Amino acid sequence: MPELPEVETVRRGLERQLPGESVLAVEVLRSDSIAYPEVGQFCELLVGHRFQKLMRRGKYLLIELDRNAGLAVHLRMSGRLLLVDKKVKAGPHLRVRIKISGGRELRFEDMRVFGRLWYVPSGSQFEKIVSGLAELGVEPLEALSASDLKVALANRSQAIKSSLLDQTVIAGIGNIYADESLFEAGINPLRSARDLSLDELVRLAEKIKIVLERAIALGGSSIRDYTDSSGVNGSYQHESLVYGRAGQPCRVCATAIERIRLVGRSTHFCKQCQPARGKKRKKGF
Repeated sequence: MPELPEVETVRRGLERQLPGESVLAVEVLRSDSIAYPEVGQFCELLVGHRFQKLMRRGKYLLIELDRNAGLAVHLRMSGRLLLVDKKVKAGPHLRVRIKISGGRELRFEDMRVFGRLWYVPSGSQFEKIVSGLAELGVEPLEALSASDLKVALANRSQAIKSSLLDQTVIAGIGNIYADESLFEAGINPLRSARDLSLDELVRLAEKIKIVLERAIALGGSSIRDYTDSSGVNGSYQHESLVYGRAGQPCRVCATAIERIRLVGRSTHFCKQCQPARGKKRKKGF
């Protein structure tokens, strides 16, 4: 699933090209890709709007339109939002086609059909229309601190990896960057969230930001379906420290990276660099 770095990469790509363009026509090829309102209204209401500002909240892409309206997109498992010339042949998984000025189209492709689009009517708030948006936790790139983590994790006996995947704790982190952040912080993913020390929380908050910023700089991770708004793959997957590297030597200590299942998700870690009990970390992190 595209996580914060992937969605932020898409946002930045569209921010450079989309503002000022107008919606000329909308075609929905798969009705369940539209979350709100019903398909006919979605198409009718979106036409005529001008794109203004591109924002992101967690894994949601939020687009401000003129007349105080909006368009929200959640890519979910396999969604792609592409800005292309209208002459470019559409892919087999095209779900929504938004024709815009300048001879281009904003296309939503989604192989697994879990992604959703919302039209936010004039005068409404994104949080009132888009499901799950109001419950999101702190934005890690903007305001994440050890204090935030301490409050959010105080009563959580579950594994810290599971807590990081909870979008009400921190918005935007998924499986890849939870594994990477915990490795860089030297914290075992199975540790109880509420048992982390203040020093560990300080380190974790710092490493989360570093990992996410590094991933954004590399255009995100293209492991299956993800591309940016121009169809270009990200490259973070080639630089990952633990994710996707089961059985390979740790880049710090050469111990084989382990992979386990945790709450139904693959979890990657180094048992030497991320001890089960918060032992003193080795130099090199």
